[in-house]
Amino acid sequence: MREPMVKVNPERLWNSLMALAEIGATAKGGVRRLALTDMDRRGRDQVCQWFREARLEVRIDRIGNIFARREGTNPNAPAVATGSHIDTQPNGGKFDGNYGVLAGLEVLRRLEECGIATEHPLEVCVWTNEEGSRFTPVMMGSGVWAGAIDETLALNAVDREGLSVFGELQRIGYAGAVPCGPSVDHPAYAAYFETHIEQGPVLEEARVPIGEVIGALGQRWFDVMVCGMDAHAGPTPMALRKDAVLASAHLIAQVNAIALAHAPHGRGTVGSVRVEPNSRNVIAGFAQLSVDFRHPDAAGLDAMETALRAEAQALASRSGLGIDIVKVSEFVPCAFDCRCRQAVADSAAALGLQSMPIVSGAGHDAVYLARRSPAGMIFIPCKDGISHNEIEDALPEHIEAGANVLLGAMLAIAKAQ
Repeated sequence: MREPMVKVNPERLWNSLMALAEIGATAKGGVRRLALTDMDRRGRDQVCQWFREARLEVRIDRIGNIFARREGTNPNAPAVATGSHIDTQPNGGKFDGNYGVLAGLEVLRRLEECGIATEHPLEVCVWTNEEGSRFTPVMMGSGVWAGAIDETLALNAVDREGLSVFGELQRIGYAGAVPCGPSVDHPAYAAYFETHIEQGPVLEEARVPIGEVIGALGQRWFDVMVCGMDAHAGPTPMALRKDAVLASAHLIAQVNAIALAHAPHGRGTVGSVRVEPNSRNVIAGFAQLSVDFRHPDAAGLDAMETALRAEAQALASRSGLGIDIVKVSEFVPCAFDCRCRQAVADSAAALGLQSMPIVSGAGHDAVYLARRSPAGMIFIPCKDGISHNEIEDALPEHIEAGANVLLGAMLAIAKAQ
């Protein structure tokens, strides 16, 4: 691959990130900009203003996804795209999602300033409700675009106050008229890249500035219900108890052991525990656990689920408790496109940047995009691996490096003229 013809303006990219972070800024230095709130509207307005100032054509689809387009020299060529989201967690950070959108904007700004044409059109995407903090399902906008989430279901989703996605899109002025998904006028992308902070500690620990994301872990979520018998904590002998909490503690330890048995990429988490009657001097007769398993391939997920169910059955048999496991959600493992991955690796090498293969433990819009278009991701380190937190942070030099790698990767496929 040729050395990139141009590099991003790092000061402008950083200043754009900091300016966007002022919209919904929190006292601790984070950002609260939930999907389709007034703060989200202000963020969208600002980003769209920047798009138009960069001479990009802006369109909005029915789920509120925003697309900013720079035309190519071949009107029949599918676009090469990049993007992410600008909605945040309730106590989110400055970089999650926002970096991917503004890195894409900076790439197109620089190409326009330098008069560099590409054969393929280029687009920056802003996907609606990626975080899922206000409306479910998560990754809503990209999921609807990819055909993975029903558009009507998404538009009718409501928040805790009963406000719908459709109603809130109309209220903030982002209920677009463009149909969702690829079309004759805007076919599936030739390639889609998403630049993102890692949200984990691997790159920082390895002291490597660029992650070539090979794929995203598949996920399976379960609710585990443990049914025992409420009883008085004093008069009931230990050997005669049917303690739902004790059984739950065993299962929690097993979730951890199962994940460790599927190292290095297996993940197992119990993030929520509900106990009834939740009284200090009552042996709990009921407990409900959430279980989150992640693995890069379906066979690994199958093995982890089988191990959990076998352990629960064995525990129920020897304890006399009832244990029921219900699968509540599943995301299949995602392997990113080899050509996109190679474009990332080649771009990093041309810039003299060390890179390494890495898997994504989190879901991203690129996972849904990969169902319709070749897709890839670029990771940069974040401080202490912390994300979804007001103290989320990244170094300016890594922000710059990731955007320059994005520029080179997009040009490699879009074919600079």
